[in-house]
Formats: sequence, C-alpha cells, structure tokens
Amino acid sequence: MGSIRRLVRAVSLDSAKMSRQFSLTAPQSGVLRSLASNGPISSAQLSRELYVTPSNITGIIDRLEKKGLVQRVRKEGDRRVALIMLTQAGEQLSSQLPDPIEIKLISALSDLESKKIADLRGALKLMLRLVDAQEIEDDPLH
Repeated sequence: MGSIRRLVRAVSLDSAKMSRQFSLTAPQSGVLRSLASNGPISSAQLSRELYVTPSNITGIIDRLEKKGLVQRVRKEGDRRVALIMLTQAGEQLSSQLPDPIEIKLISALSDLESKKIADLRGALKLMLRLVDAQEIEDDPLH
C-alpha cells in the first residue's frame, strides 16, 4: 500500500511543481500541450481529449485566455464554432513545459519485458475497478 501512496504523492508533487514554476494547473498545462501538438481545435475536442466535462474545459480556457496564453477564433464558414489556439505567449510557454509524469513513466516502462508490462496492466485495471474508475479510458498521450 505504501507504493500506491508514494505514486499518488509523486503525481501530486509533480502537479504542485508545475503550478509553482509556471502558474498553471495540470488541466491548463494539458490544454497548452494539446494545442501545441494538434494546433487549433474546438473546446469540444479538447474536452474529449483531456477527459474533462465541457463546462470544465470552458473554465480552463477562460482562465488561459485571461492569462493571454490562448485565444478563441471563429471558424471560417461556421461562425458558431470557435477554435482554441495558442497565442505567441502560449506557444513560448508550452515549449518550456516539462514532460508530465505520465510520459516519464511510460518511457521508463517501455524498457520492461512484455510479461511484466502485461502484469502491470492487469494490476492497474484491477485497481481502477476497485476505485470505480474503470470507465475512464486510457489517456491519449502524444
């Protein structure tokens, strides 16, 4: 049980470090990373990609817009749709963001033999079932 607690703590500390160093929450940095990788996309697409509700993504985008890191641009041909895109300041900041802890873990795990990876995957699926989180899909890391 101590290992699970330490892993959760490591994720929490990584998030706190991001907040202190860049004045961003984990979801805000996720939006910046997504936009840097994918270019301008709709808030609905961001919501699906980051596994947050549409109302939450709206708040995250609002806060990033106030910081001057993103902007909403109406889509040509369909003014009902706004695309979210990085500003120049957002591009600069996103290029400075360190890899999230998930990327570091995936990179480290890729060196393991396939049997150990399969065992870990099974254990993680069991833990997700135990905390009623099995409906959460794998994060589409880039």
